[in-house]
Amino acid sequence: MTITKQTVADKIAAYLHHEIAAAQLADWAENAMLDGELAEGDAQTLSPVIARLGVADVRAFGLAWEDCEELLRKLGFSPRVEVVAV
Repeated sequence: MTITKQTVADKIAAYLHHEIAAAQLADWAENAMLDGELAEGDAQTLSPVIARLGVADVRAFGLAWEDCEELLRKLGFSPRVEVVAV
């Protein structure tokens, strides 16, 4: 499977929506770096972003909102917050 900027943005979004945990995101990123085929022409952008996600489950690195926001911007996306009643 080819990993695109959209693929990575979707994974970050899943993490922000609490659909996956930091450990799952990190596992996906580690596997993506080892086995994934990065989209041609985007490898220089994708590699450092995926590498950063690969350490998201390490306490010293963590993954704060600001980190996700920065990573998404590097991918060409902008996060948006929506507050809704529950």
